[in-house]
Amino acid sequence: MVSRQRGPARKIAILVASLGFTIGLGVPAALAAGGGGVNSGGGGDNPRADQLRRDRAWVAPGPLVFGAEPYEAASSAAATAAGAANCTISAQAATNLTLSTTWPEVAGSGEAPSPMTLSRYDDQTSLADPERRAKGLFFNPGVGIWQLDSAGLGAGETAATAIDSVGAAKKMATYMVNKYCAAINGGSTAASARAAAWKGWHACDTGSCESIYQRLEAGGVTKDDSVNRYGGAQPRTCTYEGADYDCLHVDPSKAQGEDVWTAPDFGPAPVPEPFYVFTYAEGGKKYEVRYWLKAESGADTDVSASRELGVNARTKLSWAEESSLCDTTTGTGNC
Repeated sequence: MVSRQRGPARKIAILVASLGFTIGLGVPAALAAGGGGVNSGGGGDNPRADQLRRDRAWVAPGPLVFGAEPYEAASSAAATAAGAANCTISAQAATNLTLSTTWPEVAGSGEAPSPMTLSRYDDQTSLADPERRAKGLFFNPGVGIWQLDSAGLGAGETAATAIDSVGAAKKMATYMVNKYCAAINGGSTAASARAAAWKGWHACDTGSCESIYQRLEAGGVTKDDSVNRYGGAQPRTCTYEGADYDCLHVDPSKAQGEDVWTAPDFGPAPVPEPFYVFTYAEGGKKYEVRYWLKAESGADTDVSASRELGVNARTKLSWAEESSLCDTTTGTGNC
């Protein structure tokens, strides 16, 4: 998603409930998105999360289904990456390489992986609203078909860019083909080079991604026209603090494709309530902002969680009471 620079400088008020200060007549004022909110973080990774990924990595037999738009995005990106590669790899092999992590990561049924998929294994309190205003105010760190995580390949992405299968496919195809070629040029076999390309995905640790690759080589995919590039998330235009932003509305109940991750008992982390996500600039830094309207979250106020791009969400998030987002596409929010 494209970010737009914020509008005129705003006054940053102090969250009285957390810091114990008053302003003017003592009326509490809310902090806004960026780095000035109430921080959560410092919990580190959940050692159980990686094991859960391994435990659920094996994919049911039968046809492998993939969303039609996401498949076209992946195959186009893979063909471009193969054409620019410094080793020999066909466009189809590059496509299969790029897709092989997706079912083990997010769709063990073999159904179409949903671009909206939000990770459910990291349940640390560092990822939840420290004010506990609603259960669904939770910042899932892994996002999308490839589960781009703020601790690794998703550090510079937002939930919006990780969900958008067109942009995510370009990043993933280039990354995997380059890793594959580096291993091939270093003397690895093709199978070992594929394993090197998938090393960042724990679901591949026990061979499940190689199994998927072989199934793709033998039978290809069945395309599902009902799964679009955003997996059910909705591109919108929002205003925030008087400036316009391209934003994405993410509602887990509207996920297209495999939606088992939306079941309350799928993982230890809560299913997040619907939120907006956009990129925000402040003080020369860029932030991913996830914004929950009170009407959708059940909280008494709008709430935002901000992550500086490049920072692991588990390390630091800034949470703030809000009141200034308007979804101008639908007229929803504070319009």
